[in-house]
Amino acid sequence: MDFKYKVAELLSEASGISSSDLIEKIEIPPQRELGDYAFPCFVLSKSLRKAPHQIAGDLAANPILQAPFLEKVQQVGGYVNFFIKKGEYVKEVLSEVLFEGEQYARSSEGEGKTVLVEFSSPNIAKPFHVGHAFTTVLGHSISRIYEKLGYPVVRMNHLGDYGTQFGKLITAFRLWGDVDALHEAPIKELLRIYVKFHDEEKKNPDLTLRARENFRLLESGNEAEVNLWNEFRELSLKEFALIYDRLGVRFDNYNGESYYSDKIPAVVDMLNEKGLLIESEGAKVVMLDEYKLPPCIILKSDGTTIYASRDIAAALYRYDTYHFHKNIYVVGTPQALHFRQVFSVLDKAGYTFSKDCVHVGFGLVKFADMKFSTREGNIIVLDDLLKESVAKTYDIIKANAELRNTGMSESEIREISEKVGIGAVIYTFVKSGRERDIVFSWDEMLDFEGDTAPYLIYTYARSRSILRKAAEQGIFPAPPESESLLLLSTEEEFAVTRLIAEMPDAIKRAAQSYEPFMIARQTSQIARAFNRFYNNTSILNGTDLHEKEARLALCSAVCTSIAIGTNLLGIDIVERM
Repeated sequence: MDFKYKVAELLSEASGISSSDLIEKIEIPPQRELGDYAFPCFVLSKSLRKAPHQIAGDLAANPILQAPFLEKVQQVGGYVNFFIKKGEYVKEVLSEVLFEGEQYARSSEGEGKTVLVEFSSPNIAKPFHVGHAFTTVLGHSISRIYEKLGYPVVRMNHLGDYGTQFGKLITAFRLWGDVDALHEAPIKELLRIYVKFHDEEKKNPDLTLRARENFRLLESGNEAEVNLWNEFRELSLKEFALIYDRLGVRFDNYNGESYYSDKIPAVVDMLNEKGLLIESEGAKVVMLDEYKLPPCIILKSDGTTIYASRDIAAALYRYDTYHFHKNIYVVGTPQALHFRQVFSVLDKAGYTFSKDCVHVGFGLVKFADMKFSTREGNIIVLDDLLKESVAKTYDIIKANAELRNTGMSESEIREISEKVGIGAVIYTFVKSGRERDIVFSWDEMLDFEGDTAPYLIYTYARSRSILRKAAEQGIFPAPPESESLLLLSTEEEFAVTRLIAEMPDAIKRAAQSYEPFMIARQTSQIARAFNRFYNNTSILNGTDLHEKEARLALCSAVCTSIAIGTNLLGIDIVERM
């Protein structure tokens, strides 16, 4: 039973107004004492020609609203507040969760509507640092959220495998590269020569000209430059694959910037035919004055392409290939102007799908006052961060296992540490709004009682432990629709259940706003509420078998909800800790 819908139906019958017009107006009160649902009668004042408090009084007194599932209906000013019978509510929600399992909150709203999610997109030949992790974690989570809602999702890794930096790398490798070092540790060697190039370029401007020429040769398809570029690309992808495997991330498409290079002439021709391309200081640009944006450069004065021209070509290719419902770019907030220009050029050229292209920005990653700069070699490599997080987690879990004498084997401790440690890093990226900057703190990330992945994973493991202990005693959760579930009527039991019931809405809101933190927050609230219930309630020590079975059903629903939430965030859970 959808109680919000049932309340809307009652209000419709009492007021004569369509329930579909009323349901969106129904609110969830900020304080529990104000009920479970509240209807603001201000929205009916005009049509009923009465003051809100009069309408509220009439509705609250209307016998139509005295339904069996309601504990009471109460007027408070211009609002009608509805109090649901706790046992009825808990039974309805838990029955649904127990019946559907991890399919709970799944939707078919996206059926047949393909969503493209471009994320990660590291630069070839450069280290995968913690800044890349932000887009990778966000994009991975957004992809799973849309899949949960039934959308076919195509994960795009738009590799940074083209541009003037490759002219610099080719130049640098020919001057200072070590072939053996390149094959032994590709990214390390390529970073070394890239940093050296920028040091030497300050003293020798001629290097800049050589790099530009090498990029021109690459873009022209010259065999020597193309072969060297291919080698850089393949060796880099092998290193990136290790990171993706560890994070549980996968992609359906690795078309990088280079893939669209030969499609740019068609873009130039199209813009010319539409009369949109003009010359400005030797470059070819599209004016965007009507969008209150600076001109978008399509071709530089030397005839080479830039990010915008390649992104326009990519968007056209993607629509022709996938006919997408949405084309989502998970790219840092500093690129907001770039994407506004790209989408505006597409709109000006008459492509209506430009309205379905979305830039999902995010903030910066910080450690104290450190800034990241590949040119200076001043970066924190993600692999190093993951290793340190897992190592610190191992120390905590190992010490706890010895203290509690859990009997966990060394291999089990290491497996748990890997999942919890990596989960701690992932959660740091998704626990707040994506546009906020992140400052890493080990004490906060690995706090087993804070707003962290370790806390969520531990709560799941605790619930699973209770269920295992009960099974050993021959006691099992009440099945869906069991009358025993009506016994769950305390404030703690109701609070947990209500948060579980809100998970589907949290998932939909997360998709609409591209904000995984809404799921992180909902999952965290469920875990907090469950631990309050756990600390104040005897689950297995009571005398009433039906009550035990009902509370075990609540434990099972909590496990399901946390498993759904963490999965959507890209975090693995463990059965015990």
